[in-house]
Amino acid sequence: MSTAAHHGPNDYYVPDPSPWPITAMLSVFLMLSGTALLINDVGVGGWMVLAGFALLVVMFYGWFGDVIKENLTDQYNEQVDRSFRQGMFWFIASEVFFFLSFFGALFYIRTIALPWLGGEGYLGGATHELLYNQFVAAWPSAGPDLVGGEFAPMGAWGLPAINTLILLTSGATVTWAHWGLKENNQKKLVRGLAATVFLGLLFVGLQAWEYRHAYQELNLTLESGVYGSTFYMLTGFHGFHVTMGAVMLAAVLARAMKGHFTPHNHFAFEAVAWYWHFVDVVWLGLFVFVYWL
Repeated sequence: MSTAAHHGPNDYYVPDPSPWPITAMLSVFLMLSGTALLINDVGVGGWMVLAGFALLVVMFYGWFGDVIKENLTDQYNEQVDRSFRQGMFWFIASEVFFFLSFFGALFYIRTIALPWLGGEGYLGGATHELLYNQFVAAWPSAGPDLVGGEFAPMGAWGLPAINTLILLTSGATVTWAHWGLKENNQKKLVRGLAATVFLGLLFVGLQAWEYRHAYQELNLTLESGVYGSTFYMLTGFHGFHVTMGAVMLAAVLARAMKGHFTPHNHFAFEAVAWYWHFVDVVWLGLFVFVYWL
């Protein structure tokens, strides 16, 4: 942690040397190496993955702890605040393109690949006649060879609709918490954040229940052809992002309960709120294009 007490508005902030970057590198190395060994049935691989994950938790706790201490001791200036905001903006932008690639894959499968296999377009007729003359292009589909066997698609107006309502409500509660912060209303801030964390965890729990229902009652698995793989790829990555968002919201809630935020100094809250609204918007796209249409 930097020992400098204050910085001018135009000074470029440079922290003191920190052990956390190399700690992060070591944790990732252990997890990747352990995974490779685990895939090849080497017994020590599992322990390496666990050790790497534990080291990652220690790194996050220590690194973010240092950042919090630097902020609370007024070591940051406007330049640092701008750099944080720009970094968060580009992080969310990268996440947007991450999900756009998945939605693009879904678009390609539904509007180009399946119709072509069904006989549409140039050379599509020959492919259909010679290879897949029994295949009818329709969605949902497991593909020409019915990979994974018969399955039932996940309907939109059951658990997915309930989860949509939950996530939209959580977007409202985090906005309510932001209003409380702007008003310097500690009670409103804490209650709004607590409600958002609860709703986020409820969403994840219902998503897990939905997967159980899909596997046991619909025979909709990761092996259910192109529909199963795209369904679990999109909803699974989104569920992971919601889980991470709930963890970050819980950390912000703990800080709010300690009085770390003021109406003019609360970027950590804003960053997590931006991220949470992002996962809300992504879910709306998932609900429309994966579950409904």
